[in-house]
Amino acid sequence: MVVSGAGEFAHLDPNYRRFAALSDEERIAWIRADRWIGFDQAGLALGRLENLLTYPPRDRMPCLLIYGDTGMGKTKIVRKFERDHPPKFCQVTGVDHRPVVVAQVPSEPIERDLYRELLSSMGAPAMAGGTLAREKDVCRSLLRTVGAKMIILDEVNGMLAGTYRQQRIFLNAIRFLANDLRIPLVCAGTDLARQALLTDAQLAERFEAFHLKPWKNDAVFAGLLKSLGHILPLREPSDLTGTATRARVHALTSGVTARIFRLIETAAEAAVHSGRERLDAKSFGDDLVLPLVSMTQSNRRRPRQTPQPQASA
Repeated sequence: MVVSGAGEFAHLDPNYRRFAALSDEERIAWIRADRWIGFDQAGLALGRLENLLTYPPRDRMPCLLIYGDTGMGKTKIVRKFERDHPPKFCQVTGVDHRPVVVAQVPSEPIERDLYRELLSSMGAPAMAGGTLAREKDVCRSLLRTVGAKMIILDEVNGMLAGTYRQQRIFLNAIRFLANDLRIPLVCAGTDLARQALLTDAQLAERFEAFHLKPWKNDAVFAGLLKSLGHILPLREPSDLTGTATRARVHALTSGVTARIFRLIETAAEAAVHSGRERLDAKSFGDDLVLPLVSMTQSNRRRPRQTPQPQASA
């Protein structure tokens, strides 16, 4: 383990300087670890969720759709909000009070599976041999018992995997839950989720759409890269905001949040292994083994192989 002096690693945020003193293996493990890194759009989405959570009950509760391309951070935002409002066990009643109930939409939009996913997310045992009506009643009853103030359904675009009839039944089921419990309903998914909800006029009127847009190569993007440079446990100052570096990172990731983070992590690991201990435009050269970038970008980088002439017999 490297012991840092008081003035070492001044290029890092004070809360993260100690990580730069760890061994190479420990630093790489830190870089790979899953963690929440806030950014402007995520903060706005979390603020909207907080606002809905405190909304007083009414006949037509407002709802929210968080949508964007795959990798834009929808599920990360949902899970962060869930962690911010964890269940609290009541010793008097013996019940886990859950203000936020998060469930993933089943792979096929079957009403029974929706109730089972919600029951599972609340820690309820699986019901064997129950009728659809029974599972629906148990789900509604348990949501009231745990004091649910919001239901969040992730990967709502999966609803389109079913037939038109299944989709209509599924949409009716989630609308019924929101009406019956008088709590906000939040859905998250790709743009297909928005299209799916638009097929139900009554639901579409209630939903506010929050679009997680891909990053542009602008000052906000530069701020994100600067923040990453201040927390990565590299022992030399990085240059992630330079024009060439920024353009390169944006081109390789198409402005998709998950790709940006994964690319920076991969380059940071390489910087530790090589001993360069910094990130700059050279860190994203053609010799870097690219992680979660688009197939299109990967194909563009792959040199064309000219056919070799075959030797004559």
